[in-house]
Amino acid sequence: MTLALEDRLAVTELIALHGHLVDAGALDRMYEVFTADVVYDLSDFGQGELTGLVALKEAALALGAGNPVAHHVTNVFVEKVTDDRVNARSKGLAVMANGSCGSVTYEDTVIRVGGRWRISHRRVLARKVPLNGLGQG
Repeated sequence: MTLALEDRLAVTELIALHGHLVDAGALDRMYEVFTADVVYDLSDFGQGELTGLVALKEAALALGAGNPVAHHVTNVFVEKVTDDRVNARSKGLAVMANGSCGSVTYEDTVIRVGGRWRISHRRVLARKVPLNGLGQG
């Protein structure tokens, strides 16, 4: 299935918008990125799943100064599932206040809601070893 270029661009910009909003502390605008009932899976970090926009905001506020100062996203790959649903994978880089950084992979389910794309499920996978462990055996 082919995804229209306009939809591919909208999904890519949606994924990028997350970092801009979080870094600006605009947590009350997360509805521009996620569905109201979003499932944000942080199981790979031992945090389980957060459900809903309120839970996302509360978790960010509870982490406080432990949040990254900068979220960067790259390598966005979008696969059409239906006219109103796509799966997207992207790479995230987080820069901490002390200058350290880390990498994640985002696995997103993105749906069309009222004519706009929103992330309904995000799984955040920690990148811990090169080549996903291949050849380190």
